[in-house]
Amino acid sequence: MKNHFTAKLEIIGINPFVFLPEEILTVVFESSGKNKSPIPVKGTVNGKEFKQNLVKYKEEWRLYINVTMLKDSPKRIGETVDIFIEYDDSERKISMHPDFEKAINENPVVLKNFEKLSSSRKSELIKYINHLKTEKSIQRNIQKIIQHLKGETEFFGRKI
Repeated sequence: MKNHFTAKLEIIGINPFVFLPEEILTVVFESSGKNKSPIPVKGTVNGKEFKQNLVKYKEEWRLYINVTMLKDSPKRIGETVDIFIEYDDSERKISMHPDFEKAINENPVVLKNFEKLSSSRKSELIKYINHLKTEKSIQRNIQKIIQHLKGETEFFGRKI
């Protein structure tokens, strides 16, 4: 089957990943029309569907395998996994929580600093707020991020 391969689960830092065979990379590059990181992909790991980004790190293309893709993946290093992968051309825009968007737009300094962030950092902040469960934690963390975007505090060890 095209775009299907097996690979040994490896780890870098705390992140499990697999290397992709050159012939699979070539197919993904051709279908995506690019060979620069990140490339949105979809497929299966051991039969379970996933959506992920294919990324190049230290001159090597890697598919990071998180715990939603493969249960207990950090504990399974060395295991051979069965993978199907293809370019994902679906829209992946993440909607911003309305209160977060309002808070950013209320302050010109905050808006300017948010717009200067890399798209991956913006996405990280948006996803962080979107994954919070209670209204109280959403509001508390929106305020923390706003303070961060004003340059007053660090957020996850980063400064503006």
